[in-house]
Amino acid sequence: MNTLTQKAKQNLQRFFGTSKLEKEDLEFFTNYANFAFDEVWQKSDLDEKERFLLILASLIAIPANKEFEAMLNAAINAKVNPIAIKEVIYQATAYVGMAKIADILELTNKIFKQKGIKLPLTTQGTTTMENRRQKGFEIQKTIFGESIEKSYANTPNHRKHINEFLSANCFGDYYTRNGLSLKFRELATFVYLISMGDTQMQTKAHIQGNLNIGNDKNKLIAVVTALIPYIGYPRALNALNAIDEVKG
Repeated sequence: MNTLTQKAKQNLQRFFGTSKLEKEDLEFFTNYANFAFDEVWQKSDLDEKERFLLILASLIAIPANKEFEAMLNAAINAKVNPIAIKEVIYQATAYVGMAKIADILELTNKIFKQKGIKLPLTTQGTTTMENRRQKGFEIQKTIFGESIEKSYANTPNHRKHINEFLSANCFGDYYTRNGLSLKFRELATFVYLISMGDTQMQTKAHIQGNLNIGNDKNKLIAVVTALIPYIGYPRALNALNAIDEVKG
């Protein structure tokens, strides 16, 4: 059947400005819309704005630029804060790499201008070149506890500079920024990792990090549920297995 459910129709109209489906692949788009904007929407208990930010985080990491553009427009229509959107993009840099982020930023800035959002946005950085490593290290300890100090102590000399990069760049440059809470930043990191795939070791570490700062297993499962239409079942099931395997 090529029929939209009432819930899917309402969400498409509200977020995308239309409930019409592309005629060339009507069956595909009907299945997608009914699943993503009705069935999954109702089974994943997330705040609406939070949901859009996490979907955007996932699409950055996959990467799926065309779908990111569509979902970015929907997020803006849903009144998601542009600063929060930009912070989800910036936060992804250390996980997905600068090359992908450069493309996403160009696309985002184009849409922001079309929507009348003035650029550049308000500065959100809080660190300097002198204190970023220490500030980042403090955040690592907040998320992961004393295991970070053990990691530093046990790392061979030829790899210690990578630990320093992680503290200064990954955590010092990004996790310290305003615009998103630390709790949400760690949740977004979980999303980047499960959306890329082949990151089981890092995924488990950040599941533990999420549990440590208050994102419980039910929250993580709700996030995975919301992302199934975008990441597919293999990556979703891998994420669920990792959640089950972490003792927290």
